Amino acid sequence: MDSNLIGYWNIKKEKLKQKYQILTDKDLCFREGKEKELIEMLGYKLGKTKQELLNIIVAL
Repeated sequence: MDSNLIGYWNIKKEKLKQKYQILTDKDLCFREGKEKELIEMLGYKLGKTKQELLNIIVAL
């Protein structure tokens, strides 16, 4: 996995945890090839659509 992508996700992950305290490290665990499942699970847990969640992540 590209180290830039890992660094980018680590920053976004911390901001998501601050904004949505319901999220845990386990919820935000990024695994290559499992991006779709991660977005679906986060959307379900936060009550957001995929597009809403992607917009939130980009805006952080």
